[in-house]
This record gives sequence, structure tokens and C-alpha cells, in this order.
Amino acid sequence: MSPAVARRVLQVRRLGTVSYPEALAIQRALVEERRADRVGDLLLLLQHPPVITVGVKGDGGRANVVATPGRLAGLGISVEETGRGGDVTYHGPGQVVGYPIVDLRPDRQDVHRYVRDLEEVMIRTCADYGLEAGRIKGLTGAWIGADKIGAIGVRISRWITSHGFAFNVSTRLDHFQLIVPCGIADRGVTSLEKATERSIEVEEVEDRIAGHFGDVFEREIRT
Repeated sequence: MSPAVARRVLQVRRLGTVSYPEALAIQRALVEERRADRVGDLLLLLQHPPVITVGVKGDGGRANVVATPGRLAGLGISVEETGRGGDVTYHGPGQVVGYPIVDLRPDRQDVHRYVRDLEEVMIRTCADYGLEAGRIKGLTGAWIGADKIGAIGVRISRWITSHGFAFNVSTRLDHFQLIVPCGIADRGVTSLEKATERSIEVEEVEDRIAGHFGDVFEREIRT
């Protein structure tokens, strides 16, 4: 019998609440550190203050921001450029944002697989709370029925990942009405608390996400 292959280590860093521009700078620095092999694979888990983010394709989804600049200013919500794929989305308190800084070489160099794996992490997290989440053909993310509970927008540069996913735990869902989430007008948005009809701590969900990330990506989790 051949010996078991040791899993690569994934360090989980919990950053608390971080502004979007600061998180962007952190990611860019860590991508370079990972490329130079000065750090190993990382999963950053954090929350953002209320912010709308746009992608790099076309207008990045700016046309899907339906609130006026004055309305957003009154709510204290900024619109930020991202450098990731995907359309417009909303981040805010009560949402677990995951930014994997992972080298997909040598055995996971498949963008489609990477996105499906991120979806799988969120689907398994939903299952922990008795919820049956799944995928919708032609769309990304994790869905409960026609409502999205987890969004994905990634960047992969020479097989080093950044950006990632956003999973709604106790997020203010009315803030999604300020945009057409991910440019999809005929679908809704939900959260773990809405779907389970009970209060859930974000930190508890971070634990679940980290564990499932380790299983799906075959990494040994270190905190």
C-alpha cells in the first residue's frame, strides 16, 4: 500500500472588518508574496463595510447600479473598482467574504473547476444548516431555489488566485435592491438567517467555510 500523500497547508487568516480598498491592497501584496513563494496558500476571511463593487468586463456592471449617486452617498455606500471578473455586487456586514490566495499549480489549473469548487464550499456550508443549495446552469454562485446566497467573482493571474466569494449570513438584503445583483434581474437574493429563520453568528459560519474549503481543495487547514 502506498503512503498517503500529505496535503498542502492552507493558512486561514481572519481579518475582521476591512475596507474594500484596504482588502484590495492586501490581496495584491499577498499575490506577489505567493508568486515568490514567500508565503504558502492562504484563505482570507473578512467582512466589508457597505460597498458596491464592479468587475472588469465591459462597464463592470455599472449600468446595473440602479440607485442614484445621491442615494448611495446618503447611505454611506461607495462604488469601488475591483480588478476581478463578474458583474456588480454588494458587500456589507453580516456577509462572509473569502479571498483565497492559492497557487493552483500543478494539479488544479482549470478555471471552470476552480469556480465549481468555490460553489461547492458554499453548498456544503448551507447543508450544515439543513439547507439544500445548488447551482443554476449558466450562472455562477450558490443558490437556494431561485435566490442567490453566495456570489463569486475571481481573478487568476498565472494560476495564483485572488478575489473569491461572498456568502450571505445576516446581510441586509434590502441593500441588494440598490443594484441588479450580478446583472441578473429575474432572480432574488437570500441569506443564511432568512433561509433558516434563526440568528447565526458570522464567526461560526467562517469555521464551517474554512473546514469545507480544506476538504474541497484538499488542504490542511492552519489558523
